[in-house]
Amino acid sequence: MHKPSLAGKVAQTQCISPRCGVVGAPHRPTTSNLPTPTRKFQHNQQFAMATIYRPNDASLSPLSSKTILFAGYGNQARSQALNLRDTFASSPDVSPPRILIANRADSYHETAIADGFSVTGFAEGAKEADVVFLLVPDQVAPALYNSEIGPNLRAGALVVVASGFNVFYKRLEIQDIDVGMVAPRMIGAGVRSRFLEGGGFPCFVSVENNSSGRALEMVLSLALGIGGLTAGAVECSARDETLMDLFAEQAIWPSIIVAFREAYSTLKKLGCSDEALVHELWLSKEPAEVFDKCAEDGFTSQLKYHSTVSQYGQLSTSLGMDVTKLQEFFKKVADRQWADFWRRWLTGTGINLEKRILGGEFTKEFTDIDNEGGGNGIEKKLEELYAAASTSELAAGEKRVRERMGLDKV
Repeated sequence: MHKPSLAGKVAQTQCISPRCGVVGAPHRPTTSNLPTPTRKFQHNQQFAMATIYRPNDASLSPLSSKTILFAGYGNQARSQALNLRDTFASSPDVSPPRILIANRADSYHETAIADGFSVTGFAEGAKEADVVFLLVPDQVAPALYNSEIGPNLRAGALVVVASGFNVFYKRLEIQDIDVGMVAPRMIGAGVRSRFLEGGGFPCFVSVENNSSGRALEMVLSLALGIGGLTAGAVECSARDETLMDLFAEQAIWPSIIVAFREAYSTLKKLGCSDEALVHELWLSKEPAEVFDKCAEDGFTSQLKYHSTVSQYGQLSTSLGMDVTKLQEFFKKVADRQWADFWRRWLTGTGINLEKRILGGEFTKEFTDIDNEGGGNGIEKKLEELYAAASTSELAAGEKRVRERMGLDKV
């Protein structure tokens, strides 16, 4: 890949939408011109428009004097709790909520105390809470919620998740309460650093159960409090968040891993050295720079930073590729049972129409594996998978290069 040339910036996108009021003006959406949720047909395809919520769509008042429990105090929970506390500290006209932390006795427990929060048990905290942020790992959440948190919640309380996984698959026993999702689209460290910089971060929000009739008001207030509305929060259901998340993990990124692995083996057979390949493909961090530009300027527009040779090569090849097999693979990952898909792929036989992601096949597989060996089966399975991945030609080549260059600790 040719190195990007940063000689010039891509021109700012000009808006031709009459909603902006000024044709040709730089497009900066406001709440007045944001589309309402709708589905319309165009060229025989269905398009979905999501609502985008901004800071002026919410208020901190619904959280005034409430008790908010963070169940778990890992990186995501810590960042959100600190952000929420800081937001109210800078808003003296609103009485702040009482923030409690529930976490088992470990280093996170000690960190919560050091951060100045009151720490309590899960069941005890649930009894007092108006809002519960359920921010423990997906595989841990159902047992914890169903045994200690859920039975102790008062009617009308709000449970907030940052992942749609357990809500969509109905693994939480929900009764007479509100359920919402506030899901930052980045790791906890980024949620905190962007909040401190004042720039905001991408975020999904939704209401999954509205027992009180005020769930959306509360969800938006919480999103505002943690900084999730600053950059605009996209309305996205637990179903869609789960589908996109698992699809990325089981289709998009595996395809990228396989592409790099097979490219490495192909180029090595053609005489390229491990040292050159490792640097060209990823160690130079060029792919990271490309993805940064995708986020800043647009997935295709960022190509204008590349050499003419690179632009032509990427565009002409990608537009001319036969993607039939890739499309088939993607559809099977989303819609059908994994094992039957691979049997069909390898043998050409029939396929069971049970659905892997939307039908719950994957979550059953994941849960069954984790339940093996007393509840830590997934850790053992991951060890096996990492061991298998380490046998590839790419992994072996990278190991040699990192050792030679003093980078083996990474």
